[in-house]
Amino acid sequence: MLFLIILILSFASGFFLPWWVVAIAAFSAAFFIGKTSGQAFWSGFLAVFIVWIVLALFKSIPNDHILAKKVAVLFHLPGWGYLLVITGIIGGLVSGFAALSGVLLQKAFGKS
Repeated sequence: MLFLIILILSFASGFFLPWWVVAIAAFSAAFFIGKTSGQAFWSGFLAVFIVWIVLALFKSIPNDHILAKKVAVLFHLPGWGYLLVITGIIGGLVSGFAALSGVLLQKAFGKS
């Protein structure tokens, strides 16, 4: 359930709001319905990992990955797909640690 909530909130906010809103969405979702630390981290990580790759593909496919290819060359990556994976990992780590913080704060307040 936590995974789906973070996924939906991140996808909806990804179109209109800044990138860091995924951390707020993951933190608040995990604070209110998170159960364990591991579940919160992996739910946040995987949800935003998937969302950021999908959103990057939405922007990159219409222009035949022109910018993604140039940025991949800039970072000495073998292809633009590696850039997508790195983007997903960065977003996943941000969201995973935000969700973990939400569950740990919930436990600190004794709400669990």
